[in-house]
Amino acid sequence: MEAKLLSTGESHKYLPESYVRPESDRPRLSEVSQLDNVPVVDLSSENRAQTVTQIRDACSTFGFFQVVNHGVEKGVYEEMLAVAAEFFDLPAEEKMKLYSDDPARTMRLSTSFNVRKEEVHNWRDYLRLHCHPLELYAPEWPANPASFRSVVSNYCKKIRQLGFLIEELISESLGLNKNYIKNALGEQEQHMAINYYPTCPEPELTYGLPGHTDPNALTILLQDQLVAGLQVLKDGKWVAVNPIPDAFVINIGDQLQALSNGRYKSVWHRAIVNVEKPRMSVASFLCPSNCAMISAPKLLTTVDGPKPMYRDYTYAEYYKTFWSRNLDQKHCLELFKN
Repeated sequence: MEAKLLSTGESHKYLPESYVRPESDRPRLSEVSQLDNVPVVDLSSENRAQTVTQIRDACSTFGFFQVVNHGVEKGVYEEMLAVAAEFFDLPAEEKMKLYSDDPARTMRLSTSFNVRKEEVHNWRDYLRLHCHPLELYAPEWPANPASFRSVVSNYCKKIRQLGFLIEELISESLGLNKNYIKNALGEQEQHMAINYYPTCPEPELTYGLPGHTDPNALTILLQDQLVAGLQVLKDGKWVAVNPIPDAFVINIGDQLQALSNGRYKSVWHRAIVNVEKPRMSVASFLCPSNCAMISAPKLLTTVDGPKPMYRDYTYAEYYKTFWSRNLDQKHCLELFKN
């Protein structure tokens, strides 16, 4: 099924048929409530034990949390959002030079999720970038806007360091050495999706992204500070996670669910759209190296404790399986269970 960029400036009075979800698979926005007890972790706290406990509770109960006082300067992420908006404001013919529907490309502008596989499209355009090592990938990034490469490179460096700190805290929260997860994941790859969700004429009929989990280890999401759109599945119901000023959303991905032997849950989340304002978000993904063997540590699978929930596999095997499917199919990790 063909798809084209939504960020062309073309207006729609009605939702095009290829974006309309079946009646049984619509967001039912009127039934969504706001999640009031979102876990928020202050990373500037000097009480590390308390921080570790907060993260353990959040990962096991919610599968995500938000972090404040995280060490990433306000100017860094404000510039990131600004240059992302500049990019999507470029003329359509300029952006189309970067268009590709090949998931194997390390830099591509595309739309929906996987237009080669899906039957119904999602109301989203996105710029997908590989970000590590920067000296390898940054030269292929867009040269327009002129500041794009420098701003995004700086942002990527800061986010990578934040991700490593969070991995340390998650390791400790599992009773493991603080470097266990970082070492288990190998020389971690880093990807980014700069998401643009245009205003939508009939948001009740479609998604920006349908419910899914992330295939990587850890996702660090910079939300639009003004326009909400993130929802997570909690106790079988979809709830809205509204932006907290100057916070990042941290999502547990599939690989951390596997490494924790199922103690921590890869969070089901989705993006909804609205009729009034476009929305931006920047998702940064820390991924195991392709050759990393994903295996639950012995400490979590002792003789007296639970058996390994998932078989051992390489991340390359998992990632290939993930991209061979539709986003809204059942959890990919289910295919790797023992």
